[in-house]
Amino acid sequence: MSSLFDPIQVGDLHLRNRVVMAPLTRNRSPNAIPRDITATYYAQRASAGLLITEATAISHQGQGYADVPGLYGTEQLDAWKHVTSAVHAKGGKIVVQLWHVGRVSHNELQPDGGKPVAPSAIAAKTKTVLIKNGIPTFTDTSEPRALDAGELPGIVHAYAVAARSAVETAGFDGVEIHGANGYLLDQFLKNGSNKRTDDYGGSIENRARLLLEATRAVVDAIGGGKVGIRLSPVTPANDVHDDNPQPLFDYVIRQLATLNLAYIHVIEGATGGPREISDRPFDYEALKAAYRQAGGKGAWMVNNGYDKPLAEEALKEGDDLIAFGKPFISNPDLVRRLRENAPLNAWDKNTFYGGGEAGYTDYPALA
Repeated sequence: MSSLFDPIQVGDLHLRNRVVMAPLTRNRSPNAIPRDITATYYAQRASAGLLITEATAISHQGQGYADVPGLYGTEQLDAWKHVTSAVHAKGGKIVVQLWHVGRVSHNELQPDGGKPVAPSAIAAKTKTVLIKNGIPTFTDTSEPRALDAGELPGIVHAYAVAARSAVETAGFDGVEIHGANGYLLDQFLKNGSNKRTDDYGGSIENRARLLLEATRAVVDAIGGGKVGIRLSPVTPANDVHDDNPQPLFDYVIRQLATLNLAYIHVIEGATGGPREISDRPFDYEALKAAYRQAGGKGAWMVNNGYDKPLAEEALKEGDDLIAFGKPFISNPDLVRRLRENAPLNAWDKNTFYGGGEAGYTDYPALA
């Protein structure tokens, strides 16, 4: 049986253990540019087999929260190069999560104060973060406009450009496509947010079209061995839902199986909440089986509420990688603590979003 601490080959990436740092939005990148403390933060956590960065916008239109980073400007890419160099100096591997938030945004964050974009003009009953008088403030999202079909090739192209820039310019080891948590690609997937009647709405095949087009474009840009994708079949995050998620995600996963991706990253249950949702049952083992039956060879990464015993059980059941989220915020040396069964630092949720070093780079490691 595999151990959490055994190495593994994941596509083109050789990882020194099975522990993954999940993407964690921290809102510490003014003007969408990572700061020097961002390099320190990730380098402190480089003992993970793989670091997945906080979600990072592929374009200005893809921005949805104040002070989150981007991949679409020279200063942004230069700053990320500083981060990847710091991680590599510690022997770590790091991929960037490619993000387009779609309707989960606000006019103040959009180019020229325009409306956020979405598959359909349906507002998300959720909040974003704006900076008010220097303080991160939760604010209702703005009403979106429906994307015209003619705009979608440009969005697909933006994913490919961001992926190529991430690897070739910023020095990332790969990318993760954010297809989860009620953001743009997930909005297209799920019938609660997608009411289109064109080739990108209605049937499962049509609703999956944009996610698959974007994924293929990224694979074409940098190779499937450097690409992962994140999915969340039943999370209610950001006011997203689908009436029948099992056949939807079975279809998606079978299509992804043909692309030779490095890994599939699945959020089980409600993101950051219960692992099972009574009114949204889902068979994750069947999803994994469908992927393997369709020829998918990528590593299978699981996420949501994992501790060491639950992670070890998942490895027994054939999962390959375990993503840990909030424990990595307060434990830069989480891998060592898991290996030694050492106590974990408690996190301070008051410092999750925005600010400086406090609650970011000042959590202590074991002596």
